[in-house]
Amino acid sequence: MNITEIESKYLEIINKHINNGVIFFTSHGIVIDEGVTIGRGTVIYPGTILLGDTHIGENCKIGPNSMLTNCTLADNVTFNSSQGTDSTVDSGATIGPFSQLRPGSRIGPKVKIGDFVEVKNSSVGEGTSIAHLTYIGDSDVGRHVNFGCGVVTVNYDGQSKSRTEIGDFAFIGCNTNLIAPVKVGEGAYTGAGSTITKDVPRQALAVAREKQTNIDNWAKEKLSGYIKKHSNQE
Repeated sequence: MNITEIESKYLEIINKHINNGVIFFTSHGIVIDEGVTIGRGTVIYPGTILLGDTHIGENCKIGPNSMLTNCTLADNVTFNSSQGTDSTVDSGATIGPFSQLRPGSRIGPKVKIGDFVEVKNSSVGEGTSIAHLTYIGDSDVGRHVNFGCGVVTVNYDGQSKSRTEIGDFAFIGCNTNLIAPVKVGEGAYTGAGSTITKDVPRQALAVAREKQTNIDNWAKEKLSGYIKKHSNQE
């Protein structure tokens, strides 16, 4: 099969979806396998690649520059400039930009997965927000949990992988490390910058960080050369 025949094949697939009520602004850069299903009213933006056993509901927005492989998306999902493999996304969820759903990810209704977030082999409950710069691996996350920036579920110790459990309405502070296996109870709170190694009871505050110590004038000599160098450049 030459390039012209390949382009003709994918254009035929796109036209089939157009006839079924799917919206395309261009055919350029779009690849859709024959077995893929797409619901009426869904918009497919440029650079979208839909592969394998992928099924997309109605009134979704897919792309630009997104790849889905063996994924199922319910209605009204936005999947923007991201990748997903062997995962499911429930209705009203927003994914991206620059997110990755690795195999075994189950994203609940109205979940927000933001930029530079990776989810792997985890369930995320309804209304939970994971806005940016976070890794959720081998975890069971409840409903309406809020993740601050830079949270990591530390699931691998070099020998085995363990799970993290987070209850409904928990608030996970910025730069929290959750060392699995560990459980954060319903409505619990972790202080920013904490490394959590023990279970957190429901509605408790967990703070696990060194007490701040300020050493007067320590930086004066340390940074004197740096300050002089950059001051002379002004």
